[in-house]
Amino acid sequence: MQKRPPRQQPRPPGKGRPQQRSPAGDTPKPAPEARAAQLAEPMRIAKAMARAGLCSRREAERWIEDGRVTVNGKVLRTPACEVGPGDRIMVDGKPLPGPEPVRLWRYHKPKGLVTTHSDPEGRPTVFEKLPPELPRVISIGRLDYNTEGLLLLTNDGELARHMELPATGWLRRYRVRAHGRVSEAELDKLKDGVTIEGIEYGPVEATIDSVQSGNCWLTVGIREGKNREVRKILTHLGLTVNRLIRISFGPFQLLDLTPGAVELVRRKALADQLGPEMASRFGLSESPEARRARQKGSKSSAQEKP
Repeated sequence: MQKRPPRQQPRPPGKGRPQQRSPAGDTPKPAPEARAAQLAEPMRIAKAMARAGLCSRREAERWIEDGRVTVNGKVLRTPACEVGPGDRIMVDGKPLPGPEPVRLWRYHKPKGLVTTHSDPEGRPTVFEKLPPELPRVISIGRLDYNTEGLLLLTNDGELARHMELPATGWLRRYRVRAHGRVSEAELDKLKDGVTIEGIEYGPVEATIDSVQSGNCWLTVGIREGKNREVRKILTHLGLTVNRLIRISFGPFQLLDLTPGAVELVRRKALADQLGPEMASRFGLSESPEARRARQKGSKSSAQEKP
């Protein structure tokens, strides 16, 4: 008896709306207190650039090597530099943007886009197709040209780095259509990981959902997200992937988001999924002191009422 593909649960009511980009020349909106306090502390230049939402730490290091960053009027040649609130940082001749609240978006990447800001081959990119009202964002991980589905976007490079790390432990789940046949026993062996052409891949969760003519539908879960990992593993089993859809990244799901659509993740939902420590680090939750002060103020106001 064939297994039916698992149904995704309906999306909770209510949608977040992306915040519109401020017109050129406007003063950046002030960040929440916790966020501003973090950015006011001395930190490595690459981290400061990532915090400003310009790029990831790796990209920042490449920009520095290319001579695109100056600190106090001097071209920076190494990322081994710590900057503080009194330093004047310029990137491509423009001041480092002020801090903004950390935000996360779900995006349904269509097939036929590359996940990069520019492509040497001239192919269309994800960032060219995003709605114009979005601020400058970076992707959390990548989906290759022929892969579709959930891609997470953020305006904070440090958040992207944290969520990409295998140590975070979030499962990336895919629906896969592949030509060929594979048994459940072969898929079960992937639970211990597999080595292909000298590259070690971690544990893989894979099940057969249905078999249709010469194709089969699978659900595959991975935690590392190495380059073309799902395709390479299934090719190793003798399958030819002809459709690959990411349906979830950790707790964040594609659900019924239409291709090309972007939806803001609610601030509280993001804080809940990151946990108290990381939510505080990214300025997504109140500190215990701020919470006590607010509660004390509320009690005082209530006592003053006749």
